[in-house]
Order: sequence, then structure tokens, then C-alpha cells
Amino acid sequence: MLTFIGNRIAQGKFDLLLALGSAFAGAISGISISYFIGLKLGYPALIKYGRKFHITADRIEKTQRKFDRYGNALLVFSYFIPGLRHLIAITAGISNMNYRKFALFSYLGALAWCAFFIMVGRSFGEKWHKIKAYILLFHAYFPQLLLILLIVFLICVLYFSKFRRKSD
Repeated sequence: MLTFIGNRIAQGKFDLLLALGSAFAGAISGISISYFIGLKLGYPALIKYGRKFHITADRIEKTQRKFDRYGNALLVFSYFIPGLRHLIAITAGISNMNYRKFALFSYLGALAWCAFFIMVGRSFGEKWHKIKAYILLFHAYFPQLLLILLIVFLICVLYFSKFRRKSD
């Protein structure tokens, strides 16, 4: 959607600053809600229901240590991985990360994400019809590609879980 908005900016139909500000406001609203969900509900819910999902106290502790080490960078770069941005924000809330620190890194990531996709769309300008042609071309192959990615993902999960069981 942001690339399309960028295209409309290139055509002079939208204002760049207004579009960027609106996208940024939406992004930080969503990420902040995820943070507060993690802060208020996360840890007690993990303790209460975690065992049903094989989430043990040991796994929570390991995740906590990794988040303490890499959390700042994850908050910035997770914006570019759909779905992960909200999981990282929930993890930040569960970790009781200082809100100012959370806001600094996650909002920086939100701004970079919004600006990147708007500027990509803006740079396409009148070439937008070429993008549409590629989407239509690859749309037919999307289910097969998704199935292949799912199979590769499952193979990786099985391989690494087997590797981890051997090291334990």
C-alpha cells in the first residue's frame, strides 16, 4: 500500500509529508499497542498457558537474554519482516523494556519502513504499470511458491530441532 501511495505522490495526487506522517502515525500506533499488550498481558499469560505451547520457564529466560542483547536492533529491523514487528514489540513489553527506549528504536524502524516503501513507490513514477504486469505474471505461481517456502521452512525446523535435541 505504501508503494502505491508513493506512486500517487509521484503523480502529484498526494502530499509526501502528509502521506509519510499518516503512515508513520499508523505504524507507531500499531506497534505501541503490541508493546502494551506484551507489557500488561504477556508474562502472566506465558506462565499460565505457555506449557501448552512448549514454552517453558527456561525458554522464556533464554529468549529474555537474547532480547536483552539484540532487542534494540530487532526493534529497528523487524519492521521489514511482516508479522515479526508485532512479536518483537510484544516481547519488548514482556521484557518490561523501558518505553522510551522501546519508542526510540521501534519508531525509528517505523519511520525507515514507511519512508523506504513510499520512496520506492515514488521512484516508480509512471512505470507502475510494469509492476502491475509482474504481479499479474507471478500471481499464478504464488500458491506453488508459498508451498515450496512452507516445505523448506518445515525441513529447517525439523533439522534444527533434531540438532538441538542431540546437543542437549
